[in-house]
Amino acid sequence: MTKLVISQVDEQHFRVSGELTRSSIGDEKHLGSQAITKHKICYFDLSDVSRVDTAGLAWLIHTFAQYKQQGIRLELQNLPEQLQNLMQLGQVTTLFE
Repeated sequence: MTKLVISQVDEQHFRVSGELTRSSIGDEKHLGSQAITKHKICYFDLSDVSRVDTAGLAWLIHTFAQYKQQGIRLELQNLPEQLQNLMQLGQVTTLFE
């Protein structure tokens, strides 16, 4: 298992790396409330994500909802193929467009 690491690149850009899975999202699940930005769009670069499961997708959806409540749009960049497949299976692809 590779630990999930979320690093803030600048005020509106975050890099997500490692595994986005049930066993790795524990401490990072509250990012939405910690990452407050004055910008209307926040970007998550997922190019360094090595593995994703349904819990990871659920975490992204939850984070999306938290940002939306704050009036911030969450945009995902460089989605791994595994995440794209899960999003299609769960029919949530349009949520992040």
